Amino acid sequence: MSPAQFDPTADFADPRVAANILAAGAVLWRPAADGGLEIALVHRPKYDDWSLPKGKLDPGETPMITAVREVAEETGLNSRLGRYLGHVTYPVTGHRRLKRVDYWAARVVDGKFESNTEVDELDWRRLDTVMDALSYPMDRSIVRNFLRQPADTTHLLLVRHAKAGRRDRYAGADDERPLEKAGRTQARALVPNLLAFGAAEIVSAPPVRCVQTVTPLAEKLAVDVELEPLFSESGYAAAPDAARKRARDLVSEDSVRVICSQGKVIPDLLDWWAAEDGISLPPARNRKGSVWVLSFHQGRLVAADHIDRALTPTP
Repeated sequence: MSPAQFDPTADFADPRVAANILAAGAVLWRPAADGGLEIALVHRPKYDDWSLPKGKLDPGETPMITAVREVAEETGLNSRLGRYLGHVTYPVTGHRRLKRVDYWAARVVDGKFESNTEVDELDWRRLDTVMDALSYPMDRSIVRNFLRQPADTTHLLLVRHAKAGRRDRYAGADDERPLEKAGRTQARALVPNLLAFGAAEIVSAPPVRCVQTVTPLAEKLAVDVELEPLFSESGYAAAPDAARKRARDLVSEDSVRVICSQGKVIPDLLDWWAAEDGISLPPARNRKGSVWVLSFHQGRLVAADHIDRALTPTP
């Protein structure tokens, strides 16, 4: 599976090898004083090993939420997720199936390490020493994925509006069609997942279903939703070049912005962006309520990660 596509069920269609323990973690990094970067490794006294911070999903959590929570619990540091780095699977003693751990790049935001029952030491390692310090080859493979792209990336979160029922069953103007019950649930579920990536500002196409999709996030952040007609299906069709320029202009080094748009806009916008900047997109159904995490370095798109089923809480 490409690191750019996240589907927690993809490799385990065969029930004989299905992962029955799901976990998530991060390559936690910070800039070094000399302009390089350092990666945090944690020492677990229970196993006497050095590894990347990670932990099991709690009931109702998605892997993104777990990754941020576990980093904070093990290191005392708050972080913001970036690129998806792939997953590892391995058998666990005492279990008949497998453990799966999904990883993201995560930049430190703030906080301070304090020794705890799970982790008694945190060591910031430079890139030339981190591989030898890690106890497990699987962790090294994740760090290699991290190093394939620049660490210092900016991000844009592109959301397709949540479920709004069938167009032919709504009597009013289509732009006034609201979210249905399932869509309102999706909109609420988006909030902690988008916050895991540092969502801070919101731009939405004007249709009601788009605005309602990001309203719970706006309320959580206490910010306004900026309306952008260019991101509606009609606005995009009338002026695609202007819409593409507007989307690129929203990429910021100072803020993580969320764009909520529609099903006939997102695939074309992403195809154009990927072709312009020379990357390949992972296969994706672009279902309602799904998210693209777009990562940029010096204004160029370097990774596009699609999050779909991951937004459904794990039983």
